[in-house]
Amino acid sequence: MILKDKILTTSNSAKIQAGQKQELDVAFYLRRAFKDHPQVFVFNDLKFKHNDETAQIDHLIVYTYGFILIESKSITGEVTINEHQEWSRSYRGNWQGMPSPIKQVELQLAVLKSLLRANAPLLLPKIFGKLQQGFGGREWQSVCAISSNAIINRDHTPKATQERLVKSEFIADKLLQMMKLPASTPNALHFLSTNVRPWFNEESLGKICQFILEKNISLSSQNHSNATTQINELKPPYQQVVTHTEPVIEAQTEPEVTLSKEIVLTCKQCNSSASLQPRSGRYGYFVTCGICEANTPMKAPCPQCSNAHTKASKRKDSYSLVCGNCDETVPIRF
Repeated sequence: MILKDKILTTSNSAKIQAGQKQELDVAFYLRRAFKDHPQVFVFNDLKFKHNDETAQIDHLIVYTYGFILIESKSITGEVTINEHQEWSRSYRGNWQGMPSPIKQVELQLAVLKSLLRANAPLLLPKIFGKLQQGFGGREWQSVCAISSNAIINRDHTPKATQERLVKSEFIADKLLQMMKLPASTPNALHFLSTNVRPWFNEESLGKICQFILEKNISLSSQNHSNATTQINELKPPYQQVVTHTEPVIEAQTEPEVTLSKEIVLTCKQCNSSASLQPRSGRYGYFVTCGICEANTPMKAPCPQCSNAHTKASKRKDSYSLVCGNCDETVPIRF
């Protein structure tokens, strides 16, 4: 599933234009391979800050067992890597050194890992309701995708580097080889296997992807809006009800007049809207289902601007969703 697309910037720089084309090429192959994959979530063009460090990731793959970062590199000519993992490339017959994209992507991965580990209590469940899970055992990998028209001199390239260097058109094959995904999503029966790989369940994957979108420093709210909708479609804990003065309109057409908006909560476990009891806890307000006893947070993107930075508020016996971006206040009904 594609959760974030590449945001193009206008530039007269030939270098920037070439870099953007390379990222778009990689994004194209990722979309072709994983747009409908239930265990793979693709983010293109991410930027976030953590502990005074800024990470800029060309492509991020979040999948059942972990994370893969992809560094896109536009190279015209020949590229070679020596035994010290030092990179050189030729341009019009002249050789010059260049920064290692493998080292660059490793630095971005370290920031992402630190960010997610610091927020593990928000993203991962507790074992037996007591022991907080962490990101230990999950897979953290990285790879570099270079231009299809580049010539890779692999004669003296260290094997470890060769395995992480791929041309754009082979990126999907390489990722599938790295991920080793099973035919179906893992479940509790996988613990009986002799080769257990810690995995993220559906709820955790949804929280992690939503968290990454919220942390992204984006120039476009439209990409964020589309991605938020896709995440919630995995297992929606709520429904947005909008009453219009206009007759029924086709999908993807914006209503001209909106009379009222509200958030209608349903249980994330059984999708029931009956017997929901409001509660409050460490991470805010939520409801408990009287049928299956599951807890569902009072959390949803803003219906007005689609921003995910919202929170539930209470006034007497009424609850509302307040947007931190546009200050829109929407009633919550259950």
